[in-house]
Amino acid sequence: MTAQELRKKYLDFFKSKGHTIIPSASLVPAETDASVLFTTAGMHPLVPFLLGEPHPGGKRVVNVQKCVRTGDIDDVGDNRHLTFFEMMGNWSFGDYFKKEAIEWSFEFLTGKEWLNLDPKRIYVTVFKGYPSTNSEQGIPRDEEAIKIWQETFSNSKIGINAEIADDDGIIKNNIRIIPLGLDDNFWIAGATGPCGGDTEMFYDTRPSKGKIDGQKFSDLVDSFRLIEVWNDVFMEFEKKAGGSVEKLAQQNVDTGMGVERTLAILNDKESVFDTELFQPIFEKISEISDKKYEGNENSFRIIADHIKSATFMISDGVEPSNVMRGYVLRRLIRRAIRYGKVLGIDNNFTQQISETVIEMYKTPYSELEKNKDKILESLGKEEDKFRETLEKGLKILEKEIRQLSWSGEKAHDVNGISILDSIPIWRMKKSKEKFPGKIVFDLYQTYGFPLEITKEELQKQNIEIDEKGFQEEFQKHQELSRTASGGVFKGGLQSQDKQTTKLHTATHLLQAALREVLGPHVFQKGSNITAERLRFDFSHHEKMTPEQIEKIENLVNEKIRESIFVICKETDVETAKKEGAIGVFESKYSEKVKVYSVGEFSKEICGGPHVQNTSELGHFKILKEEAVSAGVRRIKAILE
Repeated sequence: MTAQELRKKYLDFFKSKGHTIIPSASLVPAETDASVLFTTAGMHPLVPFLLGEPHPGGKRVVNVQKCVRTGDIDDVGDNRHLTFFEMMGNWSFGDYFKKEAIEWSFEFLTGKEWLNLDPKRIYVTVFKGYPSTNSEQGIPRDEEAIKIWQETFSNSKIGINAEIADDDGIIKNNIRIIPLGLDDNFWIAGATGPCGGDTEMFYDTRPSKGKIDGQKFSDLVDSFRLIEVWNDVFMEFEKKAGGSVEKLAQQNVDTGMGVERTLAILNDKESVFDTELFQPIFEKISEISDKKYEGNENSFRIIADHIKSATFMISDGVEPSNVMRGYVLRRLIRRAIRYGKVLGIDNNFTQQISETVIEMYKTPYSELEKNKDKILESLGKEEDKFRETLEKGLKILEKEIRQLSWSGEKAHDVNGISILDSIPIWRMKKSKEKFPGKIVFDLYQTYGFPLEITKEELQKQNIEIDEKGFQEEFQKHQELSRTASGGVFKGGLQSQDKQTTKLHTATHLLQAALREVLGPHVFQKGSNITAERLRFDFSHHEKMTPEQIEKIENLVNEKIRESIFVICKETDVETAKKEGAIGVFESKYSEKVKVYSVGEFSKEICGGPHVQNTSELGHFKILKEEAVSAGVRRIKAILE
């Protein structure tokens, strides 16, 4: 089956089930949505409708959404990670629920006129629930989904009597249903809000290896014997700030089925890179580099993935720059060029790769052909600029290395090929000495030499970087550099004097108060802070009442009077999320983030400056509450 056949079958199937086919949204989210830099999933553009807004297409819609996720950039090159991918999804906005979603999933997967997968090779997971505690209400095991799956398997032509796995997850006899916990089969956007268990469908990709009886489900997934092909999320609860869980008035279905992964399964391929969605690109890379894919898989995959992502980004209006989306795009292009050099490509090549991508995807995404000239021009300019930067940066790096104290032992190049292979790299005399982080950062800040390349190349030579020194310099840069959005500082600040720092902390209290008074659907949509006032945009579908405004003012001022210390903790993004931290602009987070907590009242991922104690803030007063656009409100406030 081809990719285009797969897309068409999916859309046709759900159209036959009463769904309206809607187009893919742009990779650049709407201006009113500042929660992420790029569209990261099919559900992302549809959040307002999942929260109750009526959709023009009705209560049932289906689409194939182009997506970009940038958190795994450094992992691209292995057998599964991608930055650009397509997600097929069907949606119910308060219409059908578990029974239809599960039965239709099974029908599409196994129906002869659809995907025609062998039902004997399908295994599913469901949410196993969690018990109540002193501080939090529990949710029971999803018995409804289990019953529906058992009936679905039983009613299939093969008549499987589906049994349920024990907590050990061992597959034996007729076990088909594996209950899993919060980390695997429960969806929630943050610490509170719409949420629910999900059911995921897995397919046995290598039955020729023998029966899987007696093996643990998690081991089968880790070894890629069982591969997830579809995920149905059932948003049936709302988790409140106090830990209580209530049924939602509108119960939604939100599903996701990756085109690349499904295509690999349908065509009996072990990796997405073995499908038609990458092979033509690999052929072009081979032609340009005069190298074979075999033995150079890592470089081929990185170039193909990154230029594919860049092509789609530019088509949707992103241009290379040093901030926000432009920075991500620039990093992808430059990383592709760097791996082109590993393959011995010294001349410009990204335009040729992009032309192949455009030809491959022009049918489902006609905007690529329409924007072809713009895409190729942008890639060409960036490649020219980067090659100049590389030449200049390498000379400076060589000079800095020579000026340091090195021994005469030649450093070992662990990969055999280095962008610095013409430079005599030497180990430092003392093993505890490290390459100064300030030099690494200055190469980026002063000369535009990419941080990633400097770090990668020194690491390849077994030269350790002073990470602490580097992070200190980088943090200074983050706090002092203006972003491209309105020329504001990190966190929306116009400057970083004492008053703006106070107002910035006040926005954290404001958002927490808004979520407590209005509900967990409230998230930051924008922020702008001057020395005189704060402006805070947030998701909310109706005008606030005077009583609500007064309640929020009182709540913020109550926390100010309580003299709560503002605590900063540095951790990774996933840990921050698990601990209930709210975050925006997720796609540009570094590996480590700062989480600022104001007691138990507020916890946010943030890079901006804050006061040490809420008592420093004074009196909080809301001046104005108004609409910005559909579903987005704005508050202007001061500290007296």
